[in-house]
Amino acid sequence: MTDDRTILITGATDGLGRALAHRLAEDGATLILHGRDRNRLESTADDIRDAHRVPRPRTVLADLAELAQVRRLAADVRAATDRLDVLVSNAGIGGGEPDGRTRRTSLDEYELRFAVNYLAGFLLTAELLPLLRRSAPARIVNVASIGQHPIDFDDIMIERGYTGMRAYGQSKLAQIMSGFSVSERVPATEVTVNSLHPATFMPTKMVLAEIGHHIDTLEEGVAATYRLVSDPALAGTTGRFFDRTRDVRADAQAYDAHAREQLWARSLALTGLEATAAA
Repeated sequence: MTDDRTILITGATDGLGRALAHRLAEDGATLILHGRDRNRLESTADDIRDAHRVPRPRTVLADLAELAQVRRLAADVRAATDRLDVLVSNAGIGGGEPDGRTRRTSLDEYELRFAVNYLAGFLLTAELLPLLRRSAPARIVNVASIGQHPIDFDDIMIERGYTGMRAYGQSKLAQIMSGFSVSERVPATEVTVNSLHPATFMPTKMVLAEIGHHIDTLEEGVAATYRLVSDPALAGTTGRFFDRTRDVRADAQAYDAHAREQLWARSLALTGLEATAAA
């Protein structure tokens, strides 16, 4: 059966995002691919067209380290399509090389991993949520991690005690918590929102640059992510966190309603969204 859905994948030029794009192209899905490097983005779109003999995926360019570019990305997606069935929020940076182990900031002067891994996805989700709701039933899939670290709301930008892995873990927990919050605000009949740890240390550029070897295969990560994107059995499943294909509990802070509301309010302020814009 040909997949007639339109699917946006962020971070689609390498690793899991690229491999997932190829898997979905096999189904015939209409793809919109995001990347931050124009040459790699266009090459990825060409490769998918040629490998699967499908229409060339549309492409959208943005550096997620700048919120203005995230807003432009959302506008480009809305201009490219009148429906969006799935948003796969996959783009991100790890806890070490090639993005460094010392504290760095985004173009908006936010801690870099929190900005790229979390705030960009939060803003993009908010900007595209009306389009997703009009395309119901739609899905949001957040590619998070089992590596999570509680958020210190008194030092959310980690100006004290910084490590790359702490920053990475905080950003991934924030991603999961935000997913839970969106699922509480939007009926599952319109949009489901789930997060997952796709696999452990897949052989991606990010992993190989930092630790030099892999544990799980890329195919395992693709299969777990593809399941959340496409499995009919999960049509009504929302507000969950999966370790690969297992429905598991995230860090305890994710189930603290007060912490989730704190994060939601801070995220609205940091991204400049009005309180009504993301719900």
